[in-house]
Amino acid sequence: MHGYLTLLRRNPGFRNLWFARVVSNLGDWFNLLASATLVANLSGAGTAISFLFLARFLPLFVTSPFAGLLADRFERRTLLIWTDLLRAAVVLGFLLVDRPERIWLLYLLTTLQFVFSALFTPTQQAYLPAVVDADDLVTANALDSLTWSAMLAIGALLGGIATALLGVQMAFLLDALTFLLSAWFLTRIGVRSRGQPLAALGRSPLRLATQDLIEGMRYLAHQPLLIGFVLVKAGGALVWGGVNVLEVPLAETVFPIDGNGTLSLGLIYTAIGLGTGLGPLAVRSLLGDSWRGMLHAVSIGFVAMSVGTFGLALAPTLGWVLAATFVRGLGTGTLWVFSAVLLQQLLPDRLRGRIFAFEFTVFTLAQSVSTLWAGYAYDQWAWEISQVLLSAALTSVVVAAVWLPFYLRTRGASTAPFPPA
Repeated sequence: MHGYLTLLRRNPGFRNLWFARVVSNLGDWFNLLASATLVANLSGAGTAISFLFLARFLPLFVTSPFAGLLADRFERRTLLIWTDLLRAAVVLGFLLVDRPERIWLLYLLTTLQFVFSALFTPTQQAYLPAVVDADDLVTANALDSLTWSAMLAIGALLGGIATALLGVQMAFLLDALTFLLSAWFLTRIGVRSRGQPLAALGRSPLRLATQDLIEGMRYLAHQPLLIGFVLVKAGGALVWGGVNVLEVPLAETVFPIDGNGTLSLGLIYTAIGLGTGLGPLAVRSLLGDSWRGMLHAVSIGFVAMSVGTFGLALAPTLGWVLAATFVRGLGTGTLWVFSAVLLQQLLPDRLRGRIFAFEFTVFTLAQSVSTLWAGYAYDQWAWEISQVLLSAALTSVVVAAVWLPFYLRTRGASTAPFPPA
């Protein structure tokens, strides 16, 4: 942990970016638990829960390509601040959802919230290399993953307790406040990225946007190995998207604690947080930061995700569920961190926002398909939760098999097979 603390001490810009992530992620998990609990109380249907996750995923798919264009054209810190402020305003609207006939408003506001999140995520990933040195990218990404995971563990646990004791309204209010605090931390970052606004270029915004998209896709087409890294998160999302949906009924109906599924769900999210946080740290300490080590890390991530999902499908007790969830989280966290670092190191700055946005688009599409499948199989086909989880585990094996030839092709290189353009 010494290297992570050192980075925070000596880099005030990254420290403020990290503080923004801490408070924002904490509120996010309050929001998710409160939303899932509210939907379960107002509807109780697995499809209704799937619609909640789709409302969180589909906006990311639709708007991410345009978000990438904005991230490459405008000053990135300013975009991050505005998305936080807008999300705070949207989340306050959740306070109006208080009866079944207003559940549509929950879906609408969730969709709007994640339209802004679609701008925040690729912009933050593209902005990070401007805040930290190239040698610190692995450390910064690993700490970012640890932060997300720690806030998942802490936020899920506290969110479960707060939602159970104080109600969903207080959880939504706390989430809005965290977005405002996150925006304040972002204003304290002195590092600015270079932007080139559309209006300043003397060409039509639509024509320029089309040219920018074509440029990014053409770059990917000429770097086929890079496409493999872009699709890593999407491969994982084909598995964990459906699992996310099933965790709610698993906690509410199969393994509630004294009849309270919210507390069980909080523990499940805590196990995910521990796995996704500790996994990348452990794998990095074992394999290091080399090109070959990062390729090995992605492979380990796929294996751990498969093992954990199989364990979840066979779980007879809540303790078993938590252990399998930890292993699955270890795998997904490792996939997330090392695929992000590989892309940040390989991509040129002028294209980074668009490529990360494309990665996020494919990722959210895969996650949405998996989410819809899980809800449909559970509701319409009346599959048992264990059966749907088993289908997710088999999907994980298929995804790992697809990764294997790519891994075998690239593992022999001691460094990246192509430099950033």
